Amino acid sequence: MTIKPLQDRVVLQMAEAEETTKSGIILAGSAKEKPEIANVIEVGDGKKDVEMTVKKGDKVLISKYSGTNVKLDGEEYIIVKMEDILAIVK
Repeated sequence: MTIKPLQDRVVLQMAEAEETTKSGIILAGSAKEKPEIANVIEVGDGKKDVEMTVKKGDKVLISKYSGTNVKLDGEEYIIVKMEDILAIVK
């Protein structure tokens, strides 16, 4: 099954949270921060006043608590509006 977002919405899959710090310390599950970087899975067609500037396959930085969480076929996704995407990560 696939998800096709409508209008100015984007389907994202969140990147995995870091399990170790840069110095090599392994983090417990409760110490991991929610990741803010996600992979673009699918992009809507946009609206008259909203240009879709991301494309499928991009890595993006999103607002911390934005979007709607969806679980489909055992995978977790988040659907956000284009305005909740802060930057494209390269």
